[in-house]
Amino acid sequence: MSTGTGSRTALVEDLMERFPHVPREAVFKEDLLRGGVAFDASALSDNEDGEVKPKSYFIFSFDHGTLPELGEAALRRPPEEIILTGGPYDLRRTVVSVRVNPGSPYRVAADDHGMLGLYLDGKRIADVGVPPMPEYYRHKLSNGKSVMEVAPTIQWGYLIYLTVFRVCQYFGVKEECQYCDINHNWRQHKKAGRPYTGVKDVEEVLEALEIIDRYDTQKTSTAYTLTGGAITSKVAGRDEADFYGHYAKAIEERFPDRWIGKVVAQALPKDDVQRFKDYGVKIYHPNFEVWDEYLFKMYCPGKERYVGRDEWHRRILDSAEIFGPRNVIPNFVAGVEMAEPFGFKTVDEAIASTTEGLRFFMSNGITPRFTTWCPEPTTPLGKTNPDGAPLEYHIRLLQAYRQTMEDFGLSSPPGYGPPGPGRAVFSVSSFMDSLPADETYVDNEIAAAAVEQA
Repeated sequence: MSTGTGSRTALVEDLMERFPHVPREAVFKEDLLRGGVAFDASALSDNEDGEVKPKSYFIFSFDHGTLPELGEAALRRPPEEIILTGGPYDLRRTVVSVRVNPGSPYRVAADDHGMLGLYLDGKRIADVGVPPMPEYYRHKLSNGKSVMEVAPTIQWGYLIYLTVFRVCQYFGVKEECQYCDINHNWRQHKKAGRPYTGVKDVEEVLEALEIIDRYDTQKTSTAYTLTGGAITSKVAGRDEADFYGHYAKAIEERFPDRWIGKVVAQALPKDDVQRFKDYGVKIYHPNFEVWDEYLFKMYCPGKERYVGRDEWHRRILDSAEIFGPRNVIPNFVAGVEMAEPFGFKTVDEAIASTTEGLRFFMSNGITPRFTTWCPEPTTPLGKTNPDGAPLEYHIRLLQAYRQTMEDFGLSSPPGYGPPGPGRAVFSVSSFMDSLPADETYVDNEIAAAAVEQA
């Protein structure tokens, strides 16, 4: 398949050969996540009026251009995710979150028979499936808002993503995380005239969930995540724990045990974390973002100023006493370790640092997860690092992640669907695709374990 020295195909094939224990599906998935994919007009959706579930922009842009720079893809949204199968590499079913990049060497287009394919260096390398429009997206709330705006689903319908606060109170260059475009994404959607609710009303959320529950007859949606920007003062008169927690309380009272409840928030003091648990949250994500002490200070200035790295880590360990180590799953942004101007200069150094962080948490029974960094161009790190981290870093991270889990006898974290190549649905990194398949996996075991612990 190689198209010659220096081609992206040659790079990918070289890494597959050098790291044979990393599934080939994960190699392509990481490359698509880090560098994005272009879409031919034949592969775009008809927004909410068509048969394909469109990209919802559920929190960040996850694009390599602003909306005006995306061309037709800004008017007719691309699909939320794509599934790769088959092709010359005989790929197993692989779910990939869509990150649009008109300049990517990867392109999704329809052939003469209308069949979608993924093309690299001009050659078709996989068949492409797109998510069908779910029935619940076809129904409006009583106030006319769409379910996609209030409660979009991702991970091939597995997860309901409730971004109930669309901006972050870490604001400006001296406080915003340097890789995060949550505030810009809010601004660009409002400027484009798109509906993009800043603070979602709890009754709207409940109504949207009621529509999903009514029409999701196969019970494909299994979990929900409550999230949004950091709250340093108050929103609607509530501090961070109470603001995000009161949504969980309302959801659990209206739909007891229907979904696995998760919350992404700052690393909060123990009493605040207990409130999450009391409100019915099952899984807590106090994201640590980047492990290295210096990089945390430089790339997460607001979190360093308001909480501090050491205190952040202490709070993560404290939260394990409340939720149990297995149900505390902090995220980090894989790739920013190598971002200029302050990042590591070699893959060896970056992997060593990240692995140190993995070992710290996993030695305490806590299994982090990660999101593959997308260098959005409106962020400071995106501007200076448009190509992101080297693909080799991402492939070696998958290898280090799995090895560290094995070293400490841990299994895949709960609330992410099944692990294993051909089975995973987690779409914003391939760590679940790279773990061993668990044939005994069922979601209700997660909920049962949480109830038993409570």
